[in-house]
Amino acid sequence: MNYSEQAMNTWRHLSLDNAAHDYSVLVHYATLAASSHNTQPWLFKLEENRIRILPDLSRRCPAVDPDDHHLYASLGCAAENLLLAAEAAGLKGRLCYDPETSGVQIDLQEAPPYRSPLFEAIPERQCSRVEYDGSELTADQLQLLEKAGQGDGVSILLFTTDDEKEQIARYVAEGNSAQIGDAAWIRELKSWVRFNGREAVAKSDGLYGPLMGNPAVPRWLGLLAMHFGFSAKKQNQKDLRLIRSSSAIAVLVSETDDKPHWIEAGRCYERLALQATALELKTAFINQPVEVTPLRAEFARFLGAGNQRPDLVVRIGRGPDAPRSLRRPVEQVIA
Repeated sequence: MNYSEQAMNTWRHLSLDNAAHDYSVLVHYATLAASSHNTQPWLFKLEENRIRILPDLSRRCPAVDPDDHHLYASLGCAAENLLLAAEAAGLKGRLCYDPETSGVQIDLQEAPPYRSPLFEAIPERQCSRVEYDGSELTADQLQLLEKAGQGDGVSILLFTTDDEKEQIARYVAEGNSAQIGDAAWIRELKSWVRFNGREAVAKSDGLYGPLMGNPAVPRWLGLLAMHFGFSAKKQNQKDLRLIRSSSAIAVLVSETDDKPHWIEAGRCYERLALQATALELKTAFINQPVEVTPLRAEFARFLGAGNQRPDLVVRIGRGPDAPRSLRRPVEQVIA
């Protein structure tokens, strides 16, 4: 199967006729969630009337995510998709954090089925690292996005003015300079880039080169291009252009800096991204200000967040579709 065929086979709705008994269908939807570097750091344990989502620590990214914040947020993203799919299949899910496994426990019981707009949007959501058209969002759209991005102990801040976007762009630039100057960060990024379709299909994870605006090339050529052409200056110019083209910037903030709140922040992001998708909007992460530890504290002060933790930063706007990242087969992620 080539890249295009696998992408089409991955990003689609499945029949829910037997999903109340065959939980692997729900896992399919969960795996379509976002994750840092598309590492897909999750394992699913299927039990009677229960699904556990466990952290797969073999897929950690210690350079970009030293405290595993993004890893646990990714579990929350997967959990939100799973809950929406369960609801569509006629199952009500109750989620709780399991401190024994540092994972998510979802207990399921029968309920009337409901295919929500957010569920319908799951196969359409993507991280679109492209320029948007800069058009304004309506008050109703902003209200829907704000509602979707709020959670238990997690709040959302939406920035729409040019001045606010310029200020956020400065934090992104500072984050780029710190990260791109870190040899370990560069090595880690390279290990997760899939430079061409064959490589993407073989791994079914990671960052597909064309998704980031690069041509599909052999791995040796992609690594050579990164060595000579990847710099903080060029990345800052690109990110400034992308931020200026955005209609809004969303920042998710947790009131407590711990794993349950990181998971909740992931759930809030996934709802936000799905709501944007349902509104025919695109989203993309610009997480540099929250990934560099000293910078994150400065960014929190800019936000007026005090001692709360800024979790995730997201561009929102209208733009074209981008190539899709792939996902590992469901059987590979069921423990």
